[in-house]
Amino acid sequence: MIFTAYSILWLMLLIALVAFEAVTVNLVSIWFAVGAASALVTSAFTESGKVQFIVFVVVSTAMLLLTRPLAKRYAREHTVPTNADRNVGRKGQVLAEITPDVPGRVRLDGVDWMARSEQPIPEGMLCEVVSVESASLVVRPVESADSKQA
Repeated sequence: MIFTAYSILWLMLLIALVAFEAVTVNLVSIWFAVGAASALVTSAFTESGKVQFIVFVVVSTAMLLLTRPLAKRYAREHTVPTNADRNVGRKGQVLAEITPDVPGRVRLDGVDWMARSEQPIPEGMLCEVVSVESASLVVRPVESADSKQA
């Protein structure tokens, strides 16, 4: 077994990638950490930096392609809905005009929310919540005879 300067490089990269993954916990660099570990092992058997780099790229790509869909599915299945998600489909009253360029305000169950819309919605109109993004509602106008009532 031969350890070279490449071995130190792969070890430092492996440590950095594992540390980055530990900090972010978003499955961003774990595939590359496995690739770096493979290149580190390869560096014990060959001094060729080119071969080590090819091992790094092939293993990282394979790990990314094989495990990313599984990781995404697992993460999606374990998403915990928040209380804000219960507002989707509900109606609220526009307190401050909403335009596609400028967010407005909507009152929903006595709580004022910042709101955005792809369509202009004048003050006083009813709107329906399409989704919740961070602390903002995405709404659309409610087209009905009683849209001025709240």
